[in-house]
Amino acid sequence: MTHSDNDTIGAIKVRHEPMRIAGEKVDAEGVVEVRYPWNDTVVGTVPAGGAEHARRAFQIASSYQPKLTRYERQKILLKTADLLDARKEEISDLVTLELGISKQDSLYEVGRAFDVFTLSGQLCLLDDGEIFSCDLTPHGKQRKIFTLREPLNAISAITPFNHPLNMVSHKVAPAIATNNCIVVKPTELTPMTALVLADILYEAGLPPEMLSVVTGWPQDIGDEMITNPNIDLITFTGGVPVGKMIAQKAGYKRQVLELGGNDPLIILNDLDDADLARAADLAVAGATKNSGQRCTAVKRILVQEKVADRFVPLVLERAKRLKFGDPMDRTTDLGTVVHEKAAALFEKRVHMAAEAGADILYHPGRNGALLPPIVVDKVPHASELVMEETFGPIVPIIRAPDDDEALIALSNSTAFGLSSGVCTNDFRRMQKYIAGLKVGTVNIWEVPGYRIEMSPFGGIKDSGNGYKEGVIEAMKSFTNVKTFSLPW
Repeated sequence: MTHSDNDTIGAIKVRHEPMRIAGEKVDAEGVVEVRYPWNDTVVGTVPAGGAEHARRAFQIASSYQPKLTRYERQKILLKTADLLDARKEEISDLVTLELGISKQDSLYEVGRAFDVFTLSGQLCLLDDGEIFSCDLTPHGKQRKIFTLREPLNAISAITPFNHPLNMVSHKVAPAIATNNCIVVKPTELTPMTALVLADILYEAGLPPEMLSVVTGWPQDIGDEMITNPNIDLITFTGGVPVGKMIAQKAGYKRQVLELGGNDPLIILNDLDDADLARAADLAVAGATKNSGQRCTAVKRILVQEKVADRFVPLVLERAKRLKFGDPMDRTTDLGTVVHEKAAALFEKRVHMAAEAGADILYHPGRNGALLPPIVVDKVPHASELVMEETFGPIVPIIRAPDDDEALIALSNSTAFGLSSGVCTNDFRRMQKYIAGLKVGTVNIWEVPGYRIEMSPFGGIKDSGNGYKEGVIEAMKSFTNVKTFSLPW
């Protein structure tokens, strides 16, 4: 797109955000257009950066030695949280423009990022060393072994479209808390929020060498973010194929891969009508918040046959109440998905499930990237709609056997193992599901995605390589443990 004298489309001013390489604003030959999914207009441009930009950022990161005290790190992180809170309207507008999620959802996103920076700041005060006495065995000595954690130095962070602020925060805040330098490549679909966050961090007092944000097409800049020799660790959140490609290309480099999910909400047959209503609230909110674009969204609702006929109308009633449409309207519950192509694919999966015997109970019609909350009952578990990760506000109900062993086996039958939610009031059954589900998280009476920004988060199987995110675990991943011992 060429910039004319009139750069405003409708009421939206097209903004250009250059890369931020160690605090310097850097452009490239070409630009990547950022489109508002609601009406497909261009709302901004970022540079189409290349390998040379990432290379320069990693060169700066690896040669800079941060010397911030714990107190200074804490000050920067807490100041960033305050600035995010002070500018939440403007930042949530930007998230909505890039991603198309409702203002309700984008304001929630800014609130979550506030938590990430606040908790990271507080954790700076916690000394992470341990002490081991050595006089423990017959041949023990009067010594003590001490541990301390040292920063890695240069971290490569590759972030997804679905949380343009919070996913970047989850990588940047723990990096700062541990005195690391970090180079972020946000996805080309929603890159502007990360660039604005960089400015906020610089304003909060972060030495600019500690953070760079580079943008560009994956084919131009992606490999450098994985293979650059100065990288100590790659942290990636995104889809399974890219995650596995990174694992292959990165070789001996450390990687923290947080990949897709196919999370079930499991409704057991010991529930009365009031409990089923509560479970239906969780089912619809879990499937539609953030337009269903969360790796931990409810992607399958497994309800035992005995209560299914009572449960399904409750889900339908709640889905019909959701207001979907203009994401900037504050009364809108559900905005768009990331682009029309995604919306069309998910709608196609709904129709394929119907051809295989599912009942579409509610589908008020797709409009471009605006996908309504589609309720589908009696979905065959083998259908693509629920075996693949359907990243949209679909509410697929699977009628599951009343036998718990069979239901656990059904739940475990996909390639993913991220999170799950289980609704039951029977303590023994809670224990059975917590033990039996092959996932990283089991939440009782809560959506699969429930967590605090500090608690360990991540999956197994195709959902990730077992390393956890969440502020505490990320801070561990971003450091090396050094031991030393002294006569004692």
